[in-house]
Amino acid sequence: MSKATLSFLLMDGPFEQARTTTAFRIIEAALDQGNDVKVFAYEGGVSLAFAHQKPHANAVHGRTFEEENHPLTKDWIAALFAKAKAKGCQLEWVNCGLCVDERGVNDALEGCRRGAPKDFWEWSKEANGTLVIGTK
Repeated sequence: MSKATLSFLLMDGPFEQARTTTAFRIIEAALDQGNDVKVFAYEGGVSLAFAHQKPHANAVHGRTFEEENHPLTKDWIAALFAKAKAKGCQLEWVNCGLCVDERGVNDALEGCRRGAPKDFWEWSKEANGTLVIGTK
């Protein structure tokens, strides 16, 4: 199988929809196969890589911090970057700068950068495949 470049656009914020988890799994599968991946986070999706996310306990369910083991999207993204490096492929993650400013989530995970919708447009023209994971 030859190496492909795949581009994704994610719009949902963390912890809101299963679409985000599904997108992460598809991205992980693409990296597992040695493909290069480009992710453009737009609207609420820019919060996925927010560096200051914190896990918490769940008092409603009576679970401690350790028992809750709350997954964070920033940690999943960090794992995707590590997988890309281990597989010798590229993962590029770009957050829409306007969307970041609107939400005040300027501190992104290391490896992510600011950009504009133009980045996604350029990627989609050059990619072997593009997937938009929109909101409702």
